[in-house]
Amino acid sequence: MRLKDRTAIVIGAGQSPGQGIGNGRATCLRFAQEGARVLCVDRDLASAEETAGLAGHGAAAFAAEVTQEATLAAAIADCVARWGRLDILHYNVGVSIAGGDAPPTDITEEAFDRVTAINLRGFVMSVKHALPAMRRQGSGVILSISSAAAIESYPLVAYKTSKAAMIAFTEQVAIQNAEHGIRCNTILPGLMDTPMAVDTRVRATGRTRAEVEAARNARVPLRRRMGTAWDVANAALFLASDEAGFITGVALPVDGGQVVKIG
Repeated sequence: MRLKDRTAIVIGAGQSPGQGIGNGRATCLRFAQEGARVLCVDRDLASAEETAGLAGHGAAAFAAEVTQEATLAAAIADCVARWGRLDILHYNVGVSIAGGDAPPTDITEEAFDRVTAINLRGFVMSVKHALPAMRRQGSGVILSISSAAAIESYPLVAYKTSKAAMIAFTEQVAIQNAEHGIRCNTILPGLMDTPMAVDTRVRATGRTRAEVEAARNARVPLRRRMGTAWDVANAALFLASDEAGFITGVALPVDGGQVVKIG
């Protein structure tokens, strides 16, 4: 088992309304399947508890609001108190349209602050409180979900800038903590068939799910089909495992070739 006896916190472990499974829940299940004890953290405690029940293997749930540093600190403290260590921190939180995101000419101050607080500041604060435990151990893995939108054309300003900043922060944490045996990497999902990505757009645009799916599928080079949460979860599992033991400071696209540039 690739994560045997490891402890992991997945922030954003619940499930957005809609069809299928989200990245956070899928990652919790994959981590648990590979032997990790997982603390499933979400603002929606009932959803986190459902994820923990599906994961099994001693998984537990904890309620935290990523815009409130104290609740993130409490989640990390709970993991250390519960299992004696923190091996993996995975920040799997993001919002765009649902947060009021808009093009640069239309964005409001409130919407920009809301999206940035959720996508970026919550990640920074989570890392702030995870690092002391990992440094004491002399090891640890920090993962996050950025986005392919960070490195390609994307119309909405707050999501793009916050997800791009996550890459810069990942690089900073990686180089400043390499001497402590801590690795830090981020995943850049492309067009994914998840409730957050697809069903949010269905609600926002009034189009059918089939119409949204078709438009997104057509933009994916590989098999003209969106990826799934399992694609992202498997990438997270690899980066969390010893198989990626010499990989740090990397932004890994999981996108079916969407961001490939040739010539």
